[in-house]
Amino acid sequence: MPSAETPSAETTRANPQQPEPEQVRPTREDEVSAAGAEFIGGPIGRRVLLGASRWTPARVIVLVMLGMFALGMVQKFPCYDGAWFYGASSQYTHACYSDIPHLYQGRGFADGLVPYFDKLSGDMDYLEYPVLTGVFMEVAAWLTPGSGSIQHQEQVYWMVNAGMLMICAAVIAVCVTRTHRRRPWDALLVALAPAFALTATINWDLFAVALTAAAMLMWSRGRAITFGVLLGLATAAKLYPVLLLGPLFVLCWRAGKWREFGRAMFGAAVSWLVVNLPVMLLAPAGWSKFYTFSQERGVDFGSFWLIISQHRDTPLDTDVVNTLATTLMLLACLGVAALTLTAPRRPRFSQLAFLVVAAFILTNKVYSPQYVLWLIPLAALARPKWRDFLVWQACEVAYFLGIWLYLAYTTSGDKHQGLPEDGYQLAVAAHLLGTLYMCAVIVRDIWLPERDVVRRSGEDDPTGGALDGAEDVFVLGQAARPRRHRHAAHAVHAAEGPPPTVDWGRAPGGSL
Repeated sequence: MPSAETPSAETTRANPQQPEPEQVRPTREDEVSAAGAEFIGGPIGRRVLLGASRWTPARVIVLVMLGMFALGMVQKFPCYDGAWFYGASSQYTHACYSDIPHLYQGRGFADGLVPYFDKLSGDMDYLEYPVLTGVFMEVAAWLTPGSGSIQHQEQVYWMVNAGMLMICAAVIAVCVTRTHRRRPWDALLVALAPAFALTATINWDLFAVALTAAAMLMWSRGRAITFGVLLGLATAAKLYPVLLLGPLFVLCWRAGKWREFGRAMFGAAVSWLVVNLPVMLLAPAGWSKFYTFSQERGVDFGSFWLIISQHRDTPLDTDVVNTLATTLMLLACLGVAALTLTAPRRPRFSQLAFLVVAAFILTNKVYSPQYVLWLIPLAALARPKWRDFLVWQACEVAYFLGIWLYLAYTTSGDKHQGLPEDGYQLAVAAHLLGTLYMCAVIVRDIWLPERDVVRRSGEDDPTGGALDGAEDVFVLGQAARPRRHRHAAHAVHAAEGPPPTVDWGRAPGGSL
Protein backbone atom coordinates (compact mmCIF):
# COMPACT_ATOMS: atom_id res chain seq x y z
CA MET A 1 0.00 0.00 0.00
CA PRO A 2 1.19 3.57 -0.57
CA SER A 3 3.06 5.14 2.29
CA ALA A 4 1.62 8.19 3.99
CA GLU A 5 5.07 9.73 3.84
CA THR A 6 5.69 11.92 0.82
CA PRO A 7 8.50 10.34 -1.21
CA SER A 8 11.73 12.29 -1.31
CA ALA A 9 13.90 13.14 -4.29
CA GLU A 10 16.25 10.36 -3.27
CA THR A 11 13.63 7.63 -3.54
CA THR A 12 11.59 8.82 -6.50
CA ARG A 13 12.46 8.53 -10.16
CA ALA A 14 11.82 11.44 -12.45
CA ASN A 15 8.99 11.14 -14.94
CA PRO A 16 7.61 13.37 -17.68
CA GLN A 17 5.08 14.96 -15.29
CA GLN A 18 7.74 15.95 -12.75
CA PRO A 19 10.23 18.81 -13.10
CA GLU A 20 13.74 17.87 -14.10
CA PRO A 21 15.82 16.93 -11.03
CA GLU A 22 18.66 19.15 -9.92
CA GLN A 23 21.86 18.38 -11.76
CA VAL A 24 24.95 17.18 -9.95
CA ARG A 25 27.76 19.71 -10.27
CA PRO A 26 30.95 17.76 -11.04
CA THR A 27 33.26 20.57 -9.93
CA ARG A 28 31.82 20.29 -6.41
CA GLU A 29 32.28 16.55 -5.99
CA ASP A 30 35.31 15.70 -8.13
CA GLU A 31 38.68 17.22 -7.29
CA VAL A 32 40.12 16.59 -10.77
CA SER A 33 37.10 18.21 -12.41
CA ALA A 34 37.40 21.20 -10.08
CA ALA A 35 41.11 21.58 -10.89
CA GLY A 36 40.45 21.29 -14.61
CA ALA A 37 37.71 23.92 -14.41
CA GLU A 38 40.33 26.54 -13.51
CA PHE A 39 41.17 26.76 -17.21
CA ILE A 40 37.63 27.99 -17.99
CA GLY A 41 37.02 30.27 -15.04
CA GLY A 42 36.81 27.97 -12.06
CA PRO A 43 34.20 25.69 -10.50
CA ILE A 44 30.49 26.37 -10.76
CA GLY A 45 29.27 28.79 -8.08
CA ARG A 46 26.52 28.14 -5.57
CA ARG A 47 24.07 30.58 -7.18
CA VAL A 48 24.53 29.68 -10.83
CA LEU A 49 21.27 29.08 -12.74
CA LEU A 50 21.76 25.69 -14.33
CA GLY A 51 19.68 25.15 -17.46
CA ALA A 52 18.99 28.88 -17.92
CA SER A 53 21.06 29.12 -21.10
CA ARG A 54 20.81 27.82 -24.62
CA TRP A 55 24.05 26.00 -23.89
CA THR A 56 22.48 22.91 -22.38
CA PRO A 57 24.76 20.07 -21.26
CA ALA A 58 23.83 17.99 -24.30
CA ARG A 59 24.73 20.76 -26.75
CA VAL A 60 28.00 21.58 -25.02
CA ILE A 61 29.03 17.93 -24.81
CA VAL A 62 28.16 17.25 -28.45
CA LEU A 63 30.30 20.21 -29.52
CA VAL A 64 33.19 18.98 -27.38
CA MET A 65 32.76 15.50 -28.82
CA LEU A 66 32.79 16.79 -32.40
CA GLY A 67 35.86 18.90 -31.66
CA MET A 68 37.75 15.93 -30.23
CA PHE A 69 36.61 13.75 -33.13
CA ALA A 70 37.95 16.35 -35.56
CA LEU A 71 41.29 16.34 -33.73
CA GLY A 72 41.35 12.57 -34.13
CA MET A 73 40.83 13.02 -37.87
CA VAL A 74 43.70 15.52 -37.98
CA GLN A 75 45.90 12.94 -36.27
CA LYS A 76 45.23 10.62 -39.25
CA PHE A 77 46.23 13.17 -41.90
CA PRO A 78 49.86 11.97 -42.29
CA CYS A 79 48.39 8.68 -43.46
CA TYR A 80 45.71 10.37 -45.56
CA ASP A 81 48.38 12.23 -47.49
CA GLY A 82 50.30 9.09 -48.41
CA ALA A 83 51.31 6.79 -45.56
CA TRP A 84 48.34 4.49 -46.23
CA PHE A 85 49.57 4.01 -49.77
CA TYR A 86 53.38 4.32 -49.78
CA GLY A 87 55.55 2.27 -47.43
CA ALA A 88 54.31 -0.30 -44.98
CA SER A 89 55.89 1.12 -41.85
CA SER A 90 55.22 4.87 -42.20
CA GLN A 91 51.54 4.48 -41.25
CA TYR A 92 52.75 2.82 -38.04
CA THR A 93 55.49 5.31 -37.19
CA HIS A 94 52.88 8.08 -37.49
CA ALA A 95 50.37 6.00 -35.45
CA CYS A 96 47.66 6.82 -37.99
CA TYR A 97 46.70 3.39 -39.34
CA SER A 98 43.07 2.71 -40.29
CA ASP A 99 41.39 -0.40 -41.71
CA ILE A 100 38.88 1.69 -43.65
CA PRO A 101 40.89 2.74 -46.74
CA HIS A 102 42.61 -0.63 -47.04
CA LEU A 103 39.36 -2.61 -47.04
CA TYR A 104 37.69 -0.45 -49.69
CA GLN A 105 39.51 -2.39 -52.37
CA GLY A 106 40.47 -5.40 -50.29
CA ARG A 107 36.82 -6.34 -49.62
CA GLY A 108 35.48 -5.63 -53.09
CA PHE A 109 33.71 -2.29 -52.54
CA ALA A 110 35.85 -0.63 -55.21
CA ASP A 111 34.69 -3.28 -57.71
CA GLY A 112 31.03 -3.03 -56.79
CA LEU A 113 30.84 -6.51 -55.23
CA VAL A 114 27.90 -7.22 -52.93
CA PRO A 115 29.01 -8.11 -49.39
CA TYR A 116 28.27 -11.71 -48.30
CA PHE A 117 26.92 -12.65 -51.74
CA ASP A 118 29.93 -12.12 -54.02
CA LYS A 119 33.04 -14.12 -53.31
CA LEU A 120 36.29 -12.22 -52.92
CA SER A 121 39.68 -13.02 -54.35
CA GLY A 122 42.63 -13.35 -52.01
CA ASP A 123 42.98 -14.82 -48.55
CA MET A 124 39.51 -13.68 -47.35
CA ASP A 125 36.73 -15.18 -49.45
CA TYR A 126 33.87 -13.16 -47.88
CA LEU A 127 33.49 -10.02 -45.81
CA GLU A 128 34.39 -10.92 -42.20
CA TYR A 129 32.10 -8.41 -40.45
CA PRO A 130 28.57 -8.79 -39.02
CA VAL A 131 25.72 -7.96 -41.39
CA LEU A 132 24.75 -4.50 -40.14
CA THR A 133 28.37 -3.33 -40.20
CA GLY A 134 28.54 -4.66 -43.76
CA VAL A 135 25.51 -2.51 -44.60
CA PHE A 136 27.25 0.50 -43.05
CA MET A 137 30.34 -0.15 -45.17
CA GLU A 138 28.23 -0.61 -48.30
CA VAL A 139 26.32 2.63 -47.77
CA ALA A 140 29.62 4.48 -47.46
CA ALA A 141 30.75 2.82 -50.71
CA TRP A 142 27.59 4.06 -52.46
CA LEU A 143 28.46 7.60 -51.36
CA THR A 144 32.02 7.27 -52.67
CA PRO A 145 32.47 8.33 -56.33
CA GLY A 146 33.87 5.55 -58.50
CA SER A 147 35.98 7.91 -60.62
CA GLY A 148 39.63 8.88 -60.27
CA SER A 149 42.55 6.83 -59.06
CA ILE A 150 42.06 4.06 -56.53
CA GLN A 151 44.06 6.13 -54.02
CA HIS A 152 41.65 9.04 -54.41
CA GLN A 153 38.67 6.71 -54.01
CA GLU A 154 40.12 5.23 -50.83
CA GLN A 155 40.73 8.71 -49.44
CA VAL A 156 37.14 9.71 -50.17
CA TYR A 157 35.85 6.43 -48.73
CA TRP A 158 37.67 7.14 -45.48
CA MET A 159 36.28 10.68 -45.36
CA VAL A 160 32.73 9.45 -46.00
CA ASN A 161 33.06 6.85 -43.27
CA ALA A 162 34.56 9.44 -40.93
CA GLY A 163 31.54 11.67 -41.51
CA MET A 164 29.14 8.81 -40.77
CA LEU A 165 31.12 7.80 -37.69
CA MET A 166 31.10 11.41 -36.51
CA ILE A 167 27.30 11.22 -36.48
CA CYS A 168 27.62 8.07 -34.37
CA ALA A 169 29.90 9.96 -31.98
CA ALA A 170 27.31 12.72 -31.61
CA VAL A 171 24.62 10.10 -30.92
CA ILE A 172 26.81 8.56 -28.21
CA ALA A 173 27.35 11.98 -26.61
CA VAL A 174 23.62 12.73 -26.51
CA CYS A 175 22.68 9.27 -25.22
CA VAL A 176 25.25 9.22 -22.40
CA THR A 177 24.30 12.80 -21.46
CA ARG A 178 20.62 11.91 -21.14
CA THR A 179 20.91 8.44 -19.66
CA HIS A 180 21.40 9.83 -16.16
CA ARG A 181 19.28 12.96 -15.80
CA ARG A 182 21.03 14.30 -12.71
CA ARG A 183 24.56 13.70 -14.00
CA PRO A 184 24.63 14.90 -17.64
CA TRP A 185 28.16 16.25 -17.32
CA ASP A 186 29.54 12.75 -16.82
CA ALA A 187 29.33 12.45 -20.61
CA LEU A 188 32.33 14.78 -20.80
CA LEU A 189 34.37 11.73 -19.81
CA VAL A 190 33.39 10.23 -23.15
CA ALA A 191 33.75 13.42 -25.18
CA LEU A 192 37.22 14.20 -23.81
CA ALA A 193 38.54 10.63 -23.73
CA PRO A 194 41.85 10.68 -25.64
CA ALA A 195 41.54 7.01 -26.62
CA PHE A 196 38.13 7.78 -28.15
CA ALA A 197 39.57 10.45 -30.46
CA LEU A 198 42.58 8.32 -31.41
CA THR A 199 40.64 5.16 -32.28
CA ALA A 200 37.29 6.43 -33.59
CA THR A 201 38.17 6.06 -37.28
CA ILE A 202 40.33 2.94 -37.17
CA ASN A 203 37.36 0.68 -37.86
CA TRP A 204 33.57 0.69 -37.78
CA ASP A 205 33.08 -0.17 -34.07
CA LEU A 206 31.61 3.25 -33.30
CA PHE A 207 28.39 2.26 -35.11
CA ALA A 208 27.72 -0.59 -32.68
CA VAL A 209 28.76 1.59 -29.74
CA ALA A 210 26.19 4.24 -30.76
CA LEU A 211 23.41 1.65 -30.97
CA THR A 212 24.42 0.26 -27.58
CA ALA A 213 24.43 3.73 -26.00
CA ALA A 214 20.97 4.37 -27.43
CA ALA A 215 19.81 1.03 -26.01
CA MET A 216 21.13 1.96 -22.55
CA LEU A 217 19.23 5.25 -22.75
CA MET A 218 16.01 3.46 -23.62
CA TRP A 219 16.42 1.01 -20.73
CA SER A 220 16.94 3.90 -18.31
CA ARG A 221 13.61 5.34 -19.50
CA GLY A 222 11.79 2.05 -18.88
CA ARG A 223 11.36 1.14 -22.56
CA ALA A 224 12.34 -2.50 -22.44
CA ILE A 225 11.22 -3.47 -25.95
CA THR A 226 12.97 -0.50 -27.57
CA PHE A 227 16.07 -1.34 -25.57
CA GLY A 228 15.93 -4.89 -26.90
CA VAL A 229 15.42 -3.76 -30.50
CA LEU A 230 18.42 -1.42 -30.34
CA LEU A 231 20.58 -4.00 -28.57
CA GLY A 232 19.67 -6.59 -31.21
CA LEU A 233 20.69 -4.13 -33.94
CA ALA A 234 23.93 -3.41 -32.09
CA THR A 235 24.63 -7.15 -31.91
CA ALA A 236 23.97 -7.35 -35.65
CA ALA A 237 26.77 -4.78 -36.05
CA LYS A 238 29.23 -6.20 -33.48
CA LEU A 239 29.04 -9.23 -31.22
CA TYR A 240 29.88 -7.66 -27.85
CA PRO A 241 26.51 -5.90 -27.15
CA VAL A 242 24.77 -9.26 -26.62
CA LEU A 243 26.87 -9.64 -23.48
CA LEU A 244 24.73 -6.98 -21.78
CA LEU A 245 21.81 -9.40 -21.64
CA GLY A 246 23.73 -11.55 -19.13
CA PRO A 247 23.98 -8.98 -16.32
CA LEU A 248 20.49 -7.77 -17.12
CA PHE A 249 19.19 -11.30 -16.60
CA VAL A 250 20.81 -11.58 -13.16
CA LEU A 251 19.62 -8.11 -12.12
CA CYS A 252 16.06 -8.89 -13.19
CA TRP A 253 16.32 -12.20 -11.34
CA ARG A 254 17.29 -10.42 -8.15
CA ALA A 255 14.52 -7.84 -8.59
CA GLY A 256 11.89 -10.24 -9.96
CA LYS A 257 11.50 -8.18 -13.16
CA TRP A 258 10.95 -11.11 -15.50
CA ARG A 259 8.37 -9.35 -17.63
CA GLU A 260 10.76 -6.51 -18.48
CA PHE A 261 13.58 -8.92 -19.23
CA GLY A 262 11.29 -10.97 -21.47
CA ARG A 263 10.37 -7.86 -23.43
CA ALA A 264 14.03 -6.95 -23.84
CA MET A 265 14.90 -10.45 -25.04
CA PHE A 266 11.97 -10.47 -27.47
CA GLY A 267 12.96 -7.11 -28.98
CA ALA A 268 16.61 -8.16 -29.29
CA ALA A 269 15.80 -11.49 -30.93
CA VAL A 270 13.34 -10.01 -33.43
CA SER A 271 15.57 -7.13 -34.53
CA TRP A 272 18.64 -9.38 -34.84
CA LEU A 273 16.70 -11.89 -36.94
CA VAL A 274 15.19 -9.19 -39.17
CA VAL A 275 18.70 -8.05 -40.09
CA ASN A 276 20.41 -11.43 -40.26
CA LEU A 277 17.81 -13.90 -41.50
CA PRO A 278 17.68 -12.75 -45.16
CA VAL A 279 21.46 -12.97 -45.54
CA MET A 280 21.59 -16.16 -43.49
CA LEU A 281 19.13 -17.87 -45.85
CA LEU A 282 20.29 -16.41 -49.18
CA ALA A 283 24.06 -16.31 -48.61
CA PRO A 284 24.87 -18.72 -45.75
CA ALA A 285 28.59 -18.99 -46.58
CA GLY A 286 29.05 -15.22 -46.58
CA TRP A 287 26.89 -14.71 -43.50
CA SER A 288 28.81 -17.27 -41.44
CA LYS A 289 32.24 -15.88 -42.35
CA PHE A 290 32.34 -13.54 -39.36
CA TYR A 291 31.70 -16.40 -36.94
CA THR A 292 34.05 -18.91 -38.59
CA PHE A 293 36.79 -16.29 -38.88
CA SER A 294 36.44 -15.41 -35.19
CA GLN A 295 36.72 -19.09 -34.29
CA GLU A 296 39.65 -19.90 -36.59
CA ARG A 297 41.65 -16.74 -35.90
CA GLY A 298 44.83 -17.45 -33.98
CA VAL A 299 46.33 -15.61 -31.02
CA ASP A 300 46.77 -12.00 -32.06
CA PHE A 301 47.79 -8.56 -30.89
CA GLY A 302 46.92 -7.09 -27.51
CA SER A 303 46.07 -10.23 -25.56
CA PHE A 304 47.86 -11.89 -22.69
CA TRP A 305 47.72 -15.02 -24.84
CA LEU A 306 50.18 -13.34 -27.20
CA ILE A 307 52.60 -12.66 -24.34
CA ILE A 308 52.43 -16.35 -23.39
CA SER A 309 52.88 -17.41 -26.99
CA GLN A 310 55.90 -15.16 -27.49
CA HIS A 311 57.61 -16.83 -24.54
CA ARG A 312 57.08 -20.31 -26.00
CA ASP A 313 59.10 -22.14 -28.59
CA THR A 314 55.92 -23.25 -30.37
CA PRO A 315 52.76 -21.16 -30.92
CA LEU A 316 49.65 -21.85 -28.88
CA ASP A 317 47.09 -24.11 -30.53
CA THR A 318 44.04 -22.09 -31.61
CA ASP A 319 41.51 -24.69 -30.47
CA VAL A 320 43.13 -24.88 -27.04
CA VAL A 321 43.11 -21.08 -26.71
CA ASN A 322 39.44 -20.95 -27.79
CA THR A 323 38.54 -23.46 -25.10
CA LEU A 324 40.58 -21.77 -22.38
CA ALA A 325 39.37 -18.28 -23.30
CA THR A 326 35.74 -19.44 -23.29
CA THR A 327 36.25 -21.13 -19.92
CA LEU A 328 37.81 -18.01 -18.40
CA MET A 329 34.97 -15.87 -19.76
CA LEU A 330 32.35 -18.18 -18.31
CA LEU A 331 34.11 -18.14 -14.93
CA ALA A 332 34.20 -14.34 -15.03
CA CYS A 333 30.47 -14.24 -15.82
CA LEU A 334 29.75 -16.60 -12.92
CA GLY A 335 31.77 -14.30 -10.69
CA VAL A 336 29.76 -11.28 -11.85
CA ALA A 337 26.52 -13.21 -11.23
CA ALA A 338 27.65 -14.18 -7.72
CA LEU A 339 28.62 -10.57 -7.01
CA THR A 340 25.21 -9.41 -8.23
CA LEU A 341 23.26 -11.77 -5.98
CA THR A 342 25.40 -11.31 -2.86
CA ALA A 343 26.22 -7.58 -2.94
CA PRO A 344 24.68 -5.60 -0.07
CA ARG A 345 22.80 -3.50 -2.60
CA ARG A 346 21.78 -4.57 -6.09
CA PRO A 347 24.50 -3.30 -8.47
CA ARG A 348 23.73 -0.71 -11.08
CA PHE A 349 23.21 -2.00 -14.63
CA SER A 350 26.05 0.07 -16.09
CA GLN A 351 28.48 -1.31 -13.51
CA LEU A 352 27.79 -4.91 -14.48
CA ALA A 353 27.75 -4.04 -18.18
CA PHE A 354 31.28 -2.66 -17.88
CA LEU A 355 32.51 -5.68 -15.94
CA VAL A 356 31.14 -8.22 -18.42
CA VAL A 357 32.43 -6.43 -21.53
CA ALA A 358 35.79 -5.87 -19.81
CA ALA A 359 35.95 -9.58 -18.96
CA PHE A 360 35.41 -10.41 -22.63
CA ILE A 361 38.19 -8.02 -23.65
CA LEU A 362 40.61 -9.33 -21.03
CA THR A 363 40.10 -13.01 -21.86
CA ASN A 364 39.82 -12.69 -25.63
CA LYS A 365 42.63 -13.88 -27.88
CA VAL A 366 42.86 -10.52 -29.66
CA TYR A 367 42.56 -6.88 -28.61
CA SER A 368 42.41 -4.29 -31.36
CA PRO A 369 43.02 -0.67 -30.24
CA GLN A 370 39.49 0.42 -31.18
CA TYR A 371 37.94 -2.09 -28.76
CA VAL A 372 38.41 0.54 -26.05
CA LEU A 373 35.42 2.31 -27.63
CA TRP A 374 33.18 -0.47 -26.31
CA LEU A 375 34.07 0.41 -22.73
CA ILE A 376 34.31 4.22 -22.70
CA PRO A 377 30.55 5.05 -22.52
CA LEU A 378 30.02 2.23 -20.00
CA ALA A 379 32.90 3.53 -17.87
CA ALA A 380 31.39 7.03 -17.81
CA LEU A 381 28.13 5.58 -16.47
CA ALA A 382 29.67 2.98 -14.17
CA ARG A 383 32.46 4.97 -12.51
CA PRO A 384 32.16 8.73 -13.29
CA LYS A 385 35.35 9.69 -11.50
CA TRP A 386 37.94 11.65 -13.46
CA ARG A 387 41.00 10.33 -11.60
CA ASP A 388 40.21 6.67 -12.25
CA PHE A 389 39.05 7.34 -15.78
CA LEU A 390 42.25 9.21 -16.69
CA VAL A 391 44.47 6.51 -15.17
CA TRP A 392 42.74 3.95 -17.38
CA GLN A 393 42.89 6.22 -20.43
CA ALA A 394 46.62 6.76 -19.95
CA CYS A 395 47.10 3.00 -20.08
CA GLU A 396 45.02 2.76 -23.25
CA VAL A 397 46.93 5.58 -24.96
CA ALA A 398 50.16 3.78 -24.03
CA TYR A 399 48.84 0.66 -25.72
CA PHE A 400 47.67 2.64 -28.76
CA LEU A 401 51.19 3.97 -29.26
CA GLY A 402 52.79 0.65 -28.35
CA ILE A 403 51.06 -1.48 -30.97
CA TRP A 404 51.90 0.90 -33.84
CA LEU A 405 55.51 1.24 -32.76
CA TYR A 406 55.76 -2.54 -32.50
CA LEU A 407 54.33 -2.94 -36.00
CA ALA A 408 56.77 -0.29 -37.21
CA TYR A 409 59.59 -2.33 -35.67
CA THR A 410 58.47 -5.57 -37.35
CA THR A 411 57.91 -3.97 -40.78
CA SER A 412 60.98 -1.72 -41.01
CA GLY A 413 63.42 -4.50 -41.86
CA ASP A 414 66.97 -4.05 -40.66
CA LYS A 415 66.28 -0.47 -39.56
CA HIS A 416 64.29 -1.74 -36.54
CA GLN A 417 62.47 1.56 -36.12
CA GLY A 418 59.99 1.30 -33.29
CA LEU A 419 59.32 -0.81 -30.23
CA PRO A 420 60.84 -4.28 -29.85
CA GLU A 421 58.92 -7.28 -28.55
CA ASP A 422 59.71 -6.74 -24.88
CA GLY A 423 58.57 -3.12 -25.06
CA TYR A 424 55.34 -4.13 -26.77
CA GLN A 425 54.64 -6.66 -24.05
CA LEU A 426 54.90 -3.83 -21.51
CA ALA A 427 52.32 -1.89 -23.53
CA VAL A 428 49.99 -4.91 -23.49
CA ALA A 429 50.51 -5.22 -19.73
CA ALA A 430 49.62 -1.52 -19.32
CA HIS A 431 46.34 -2.08 -21.17
CA LEU A 432 45.51 -5.18 -19.12
CA LEU A 433 46.38 -3.54 -15.79
CA GLY A 434 44.47 -0.36 -16.62
CA THR A 435 41.33 -2.30 -17.47
CA LEU A 436 41.71 -4.45 -14.35
CA TYR A 437 42.08 -1.28 -12.29
CA MET A 438 38.75 0.05 -13.55
CA CYS A 439 37.15 -3.33 -12.84
CA ALA A 440 38.57 -3.27 -9.31
CA VAL A 441 37.19 0.16 -8.38
CA ILE A 442 33.79 -0.75 -9.83
CA VAL A 443 33.71 -4.01 -7.84
CA ARG A 444 34.64 -2.00 -4.74
CA ASP A 445 31.74 0.38 -5.43
CA ILE A 446 29.39 -2.59 -5.72
CA TRP A 447 30.59 -4.20 -2.50
CA LEU A 448 30.75 -0.87 -0.65
CA PRO A 449 27.87 1.12 -2.21
CA GLU A 450 28.61 4.13 -0.01
CA ARG A 451 31.77 4.59 -2.13
CA ASP A 452 29.72 4.82 -5.33
CA VAL A 453 29.67 8.49 -6.41
CA VAL A 454 26.36 8.01 -8.22
CA ARG A 455 24.65 6.82 -5.03
CA ARG A 456 25.96 9.54 -2.74
CA SER A 457 22.70 11.47 -3.04
CA GLY A 458 20.66 8.41 -2.08
CA GLU A 459 19.74 7.31 -5.60
CA ASP A 460 19.42 3.63 -6.41
CA ASP A 461 20.09 2.98 -10.10
CA PRO A 462 19.12 6.04 -12.16
CA THR A 463 20.09 4.19 -15.36
CA GLY A 464 18.29 1.01 -14.31
CA GLY A 465 14.84 1.70 -15.70
CA ALA A 466 12.43 -0.81 -14.16
CA LEU A 467 15.18 -1.85 -11.73
CA ASP A 468 15.52 1.62 -10.22
CA GLY A 469 14.13 1.51 -6.69
CA ALA A 470 12.72 -2.02 -7.10
CA GLU A 471 12.57 -4.39 -4.15
CA ASP A 472 14.83 -7.44 -4.12
CA VAL A 473 13.07 -10.79 -4.31
CA PHE A 474 16.05 -13.14 -4.53
CA VAL A 475 19.35 -12.55 -2.77
CA LEU A 476 22.16 -14.61 -1.33
CA GLY A 477 24.67 -14.20 1.50
CA GLN A 478 25.34 -10.67 2.66
CA ALA A 479 22.56 -9.28 0.49
CA ALA A 480 19.99 -11.01 2.71
CA ARG A 481 20.87 -8.68 5.60
CA PRO A 482 18.81 -5.53 6.22
CA ARG A 483 19.41 -3.11 3.38
CA ARG A 484 19.97 0.02 5.41
CA HIS A 485 23.22 1.85 5.10
CA ARG A 486 24.62 5.18 6.09
CA HIS A 487 26.81 7.20 3.77
CA ALA A 488 30.43 7.69 4.72
CA ALA A 489 31.26 11.26 5.53
CA HIS A 490 32.45 13.18 2.51
CA ALA A 491 34.05 16.57 2.54
CA VAL A 492 31.71 17.69 -0.23
CA HIS A 493 28.73 17.36 2.16
CA ALA A 494 30.44 18.94 5.15
CA ALA A 495 28.73 22.31 4.71
CA GLU A 496 25.31 20.70 4.34
CA GLY A 497 25.21 18.84 7.65
CA PRO A 498 25.39 15.10 8.27
CA PRO A 499 24.49 12.85 5.33
CA PRO A 500 21.06 11.23 5.42
CA THR A 501 20.30 7.63 6.13
CA VAL A 502 19.43 6.06 2.79
CA ASP A 503 16.80 3.36 2.47
CA TRP A 504 17.91 1.76 -0.78
CA GLY A 505 15.43 -0.53 -2.44
CA ARG A 506 12.25 1.34 -1.66
CA ALA A 507 9.80 1.24 -4.53
CA PRO A 508 9.69 4.44 -6.62
CA GLY A 509 6.25 5.53 -5.50
CA GLY A 510 7.05 5.17 -1.83
CA SER A 511 5.47 1.72 -1.62
CA LEU A 512 6.71 -0.59 1.09
